[in-house]
Amino acid sequence: MSSFWKKAVIIVSVLIFAYVAVGYVKGKSSDDKTYTTLTVYSEVLQYIQNEYVDQPNIPRVTSGALHGLLDSLDPQSSYMSPAQYADYERKINDKDAGHTGIFISKRYGYVVVVSVLPNSPAQKAGLIDGDLLESIAGMSTTDMSISEAQTLLTGQVGHTVTCEVIRRGKRQPFYVTLAYAKVPFPSLLQEQMQDGIAYLRVPAFEDGTARQIRQKLAEFKRAGAKKLILDLRSCATGPDSEGIKAAQLFLSSGTIATLQGQTVARQTFSADPSKVAWTAPMTVLISSGTAGPAEILAAAIGDNHRGDTVGENTFGTASQQKLIPLNDGSALILTVANYYTPDGKSIPKHGVAPTVEVSPKKISSVAMLNEDQLAPPPPGQLPSPGDVVVQKAIEILRGSAQKAA
Repeated sequence: MSSFWKKAVIIVSVLIFAYVAVGYVKGKSSDDKTYTTLTVYSEVLQYIQNEYVDQPNIPRVTSGALHGLLDSLDPQSSYMSPAQYADYERKINDKDAGHTGIFISKRYGYVVVVSVLPNSPAQKAGLIDGDLLESIAGMSTTDMSISEAQTLLTGQVGHTVTCEVIRRGKRQPFYVTLAYAKVPFPSLLQEQMQDGIAYLRVPAFEDGTARQIRQKLAEFKRAGAKKLILDLRSCATGPDSEGIKAAQLFLSSGTIATLQGQTVARQTFSADPSKVAWTAPMTVLISSGTAGPAEILAAAIGDNHRGDTVGENTFGTASQQKLIPLNDGSALILTVANYYTPDGKSIPKHGVAPTVEVSPKKISSVAMLNEDQLAPPPPGQLPSPGDVVVQKAIEILRGSAQKAA
């Protein structure tokens, strides 16, 4: 170990012990257990320094400890070393950077594909919602933060990155090579269905999506539509504010969502009668690839009994993050507030449950169906005639469906 790091460890240890001493004197009988935790950390650090089989790389140990600390909080929080943060900032601020077109989170210890954008390299390579990325660019994702994975999935247009993929139903992992490209933002998909039922699919949210939805609803009305299916399956990206604005198009009263955190003042977002654009019956389709603003919208419709939500439990990511640069050039991305449904449930913790469940597990005991009939349509495509989730929504709107028990 270099003399610099020896001195650094000594200084950190002195500060820790000083804090512990003060905590013992002032807070021994209090509920604050921070000083006790720091005592354990200091003790572990001493054993590593004095008794580990080799001279430990303290910077690496410290970085690993910080990665683990943030990873233990929630999938969206992460620590970036100075080098990682510099790379992250460079790519995030590079307007010419290319992307692979996937929205990711973490699950089962791996980076997971939440949703895939239409006409993206990820879609063209065959990635689907729920795929686990075991490695990205040859690096295991089990010790990788979301910010690090996002950085690796962003790069110079024309270059590529290779991912090792684990897919449900396949015995062995397989590799896909993704090109970095400029991914066009997907447009809304609409269709006038039978019996006056209109279908509108939102593949992703961006600034102005709620305004586009309003325009489509006006078109449906002019065409004589009396009922609506709003498809939010595999819709996971965009600003949360757009999900709130979209919910206001359908709700004349009630709470849409609540945002709350330890240091974030409680904010309640409510319906506004002056913004309502659709008062006719509706259903909302959701899946495990529904996340973020789409979850806020779906929960508002379901909890306010404005319409049924049909499909599977959503992924659960609707929250607010804060980027915090640190003095040594590293940074934290920290979740500072979560969105709560009108019924008071944390969306990141529980997701949004459907009022009518239609999933492979639920249906398999009733009928033998192809996998295509149980999955949302591919990104950028309208549903197939055999889409059982759409068929269930049509039944509900016709008034002949029974809610799941």
